[in-house]
Amino acid sequence: MSQLRATKPGLLVCTAVCIFIFIYLRNLTPEEAEEEPTHPAVVECGFYPDELCSALFEGKEAAPQIAKFCRNPHGSEILAHLHRPGNCSRISHKLHFITRPLSADEGSFSLAYIITIHKELAMFVQLLRAVYVPQNVYCIHVDEKAPKKYKTAVQSLVNCFENIFISSKREKMAHTGFRRLQADINCMRDLVHSKFQWNYVINLCGQDFPIRTNKEIIHYIRSKWKDKNITPGVIQPPSINSKTSQNHLEFSPEGDIYVSPNAGFKVEPPHNLTIYFGSAYYVLTRKFVEFVLTDIRAKDMLQWSQDIHGPERHYWVTLNRLKGHYVQDTCVYGPGDLPWIIQSPSLFANQFDSTEPLVVSCLERWHRRRVLGQAEVPVEAHWHFQRKSHLNTELNR
Repeated sequence: MSQLRATKPGLLVCTAVCIFIFIYLRNLTPEEAEEEPTHPAVVECGFYPDELCSALFEGKEAAPQIAKFCRNPHGSEILAHLHRPGNCSRISHKLHFITRPLSADEGSFSLAYIITIHKELAMFVQLLRAVYVPQNVYCIHVDEKAPKKYKTAVQSLVNCFENIFISSKREKMAHTGFRRLQADINCMRDLVHSKFQWNYVINLCGQDFPIRTNKEIIHYIRSKWKDKNITPGVIQPPSINSKTSQNHLEFSPEGDIYVSPNAGFKVEPPHNLTIYFGSAYYVLTRKFVEFVLTDIRAKDMLQWSQDIHGPERHYWVTLNRLKGHYVQDTCVYGPGDLPWIIQSPSLFANQFDSTEPLVVSCLERWHRRRVLGQAEVPVEAHWHFQRKSHLNTELNR
């Protein structure tokens, strides 16, 4: 398994879940797709969140079943703050963003993040505030086809932070395929030309969540990957050669089928490159990003990748082999996966969905306690998450 990202094993389970999600999304009307998902059949449990979260992390048998009947109160709270007029100081405090570097080591080592999003606003905010520290820089790629209300809410949040910005060039349907790859490159251009200095860039999507703190991520990079890229992958297996040896048909943003002008089999990869197969996710040095944006081989490889299947899983690892290793399944996590997730040695976990809201909420609370427990500066009150006990009393963690 990749040290970079933990994913849930089980191809059959994954396939079933993905088919269900696909059918569900295909049947949404445009109006329904614009709204945040709701869960009318569930209620807020009196002992949520801390008692239930503790039971989930301990793997108690009844906890996952109980969790399915409990809604996440933080989703509506996040949306209320984003849509309510107010100043940025209030938004930063009410949404519990960390506003100072938590250690000297972290303050002197900056990361850049690329986050591609197209849905589930509350989940995006939970991800952003989990990875946010003021010395880092964040490029947010909002899908061009996302609802206007969604874009406006993201913009209102971004406007409150100097080191967070929306990509200057946005792609349509950029959550997979070549447009996902292009979205990352668009953000890379913005990051390289921004006024912020950074050492490495990490890409995420809105359904990811960290399972290591900023301090731990930096330590991992420095101790094991100094001046190197993390691009998990292997040489392309024969079983998937057809994915890159034949042209792949894609739906255009307008709903039409894209047909490559090069009918039939593709030409050989440019510059006699050996194609590797791996992950769409990476941790890249700034020097490598500059190489991707300027080197003729990288540009030709990008052009060649426009009509192959899953180019985002080939591009980074193939180019990295010019400068210088995991195959993973993807599925949606449920409450019963929390004990396994927090024991994983990976940096991030993928993927999460609003159909299981308590998983992210419990993981977020666990992650924040870990972050604040490692802080080498006085902890400010608004960095804590508040909890609601069965007595309905607001307490600080």
